[in-house]
Amino acid sequence: MTIQPYLFFEGRAEEALAFYKKTLGAKNEMVMKYKDMPDPQPGSIPPGGENKVMHMNFEVGGSTIMGSDGFCGGAPKFEGFSLTYNCKDEAEAQKVFKALSDGGQVKMPLGKTFFSPAFGMLADKFGLGWMVIVPQAM
Repeated sequence: MTIQPYLFFEGRAEEALAFYKKTLGAKNEMVMKYKDMPDPQPGSIPPGGENKVMHMNFEVGGSTIMGSDGFCGGAPKFEGFSLTYNCKDEAEAQKVFKALSDGGQVKMPLGKTFFSPAFGMLADKFGLGWMVIVPQAM
């Protein structure tokens, strides 16, 4: 059994996918636009959303993340959770943290903690929360 996050980017899914490809090396597995829906029902396509993403899958570091443009409201709201990116070392953590925080907001600067040689928290430019960590050897 696996649990996979499903993220609603409210009209910014393609921009987000391009950002995660650039910053995290994400690999696009599948993108389907609303206009490509095989049997659209009335109200199933957001107004003006024919060319927006109905569903996408992308892979980051062995994990699949799913998402869409949702109802194309323009302002994604990611509240009450964060995604965690585990890094192999401090150099990778610094690179990933800097890339993800570009255009976003640092919540806790990357630094040494009692549980990690490098840990930090941020919201990327879409408002999605991230925790970047180098797991401490046990």
